[in-house]
Amino acid sequence: MTAEVLRLDQVRLTRGPKTILDGVDWSVREGQHWVMLGPNGAGKTTVLQVAATRLFPTSGQAWVLGRRLGRVDVFELRSRVGFASAALAGRIPMGERVSDAVVTGAYGVTGRWREAYDAADEARARDLMAAFDVLGLAERTFGTLSEGERKRVQIARALMADPEILLLDEPAAGLDLGGREELVAALAELAGDPRAPVMVLVTHHLEEIPPGFTHAALMARGRLTASGEIAAVLTDANLAGAFGLPLRVVADQGRWGARAIR
Repeated sequence: MTAEVLRLDQVRLTRGPKTILDGVDWSVREGQHWVMLGPNGAGKTTVLQVAATRLFPTSGQAWVLGRRLGRVDVFELRSRVGFASAALAGRIPMGERVSDAVVTGAYGVTGRWREAYDAADEARARDLMAAFDVLGLAERTFGTLSEGERKRVQIARALMADPEILLLDEPAAGLDLGGREELVAALAELAGDPRAPVMVLVTHHLEEIPPGFTHAALMARGRLTASGEIAAVLTDANLAGAFGLPLRVVADQGRWGARAIR
């Protein structure tokens, strides 16, 4: 059996009187690529932040790459976890060169300061920029990029440290149709690479699931309502239960979609 990369055991997280996560049990293993779906406020982003070691459970246990949160140096652990989110993107200086925005991912810092990078770092940054079609933007500043270009730069940056797990929080949010399809294609290519890390992608929309993703998890009201192999989870009944309305799911050549039944 493949090794476990992430495990949540009865994870509960509260903020004041509000329960954000309520008894979440979830396991992710090597070789898997997950999509997590659910309505606004379901707890998807919070689960991803726990997996990224940015939040700690109020109760229950969270294991990331075999290490239990609360009993490990998270700064060492974070170097093994790639994370891209809108909140993290907001910390990249708008005047930062794209090449620097990517290479600084090796140290997990935003903004290039006094840290030194060797030729191997620079070469990896160039390879990742080429893989996500932003190498031609290397000398541009981050603030001059389109939303789609920024998203691809963020993913290249998240891969810079050669992470064992890549966490993507709504990477297609705010993109137009063309930008979304370019991003989905890039992630599908990554998913097809046997050297790629385990991936977990959070989204609201089935249309944003890249081909090659193997597993799905559904969340609603802070609970995990279904998880497992993608075809078994993305059913009419499961989606209707998570989103609270009748839905019909369609699948075609590795792409997914859903529409309401009126």
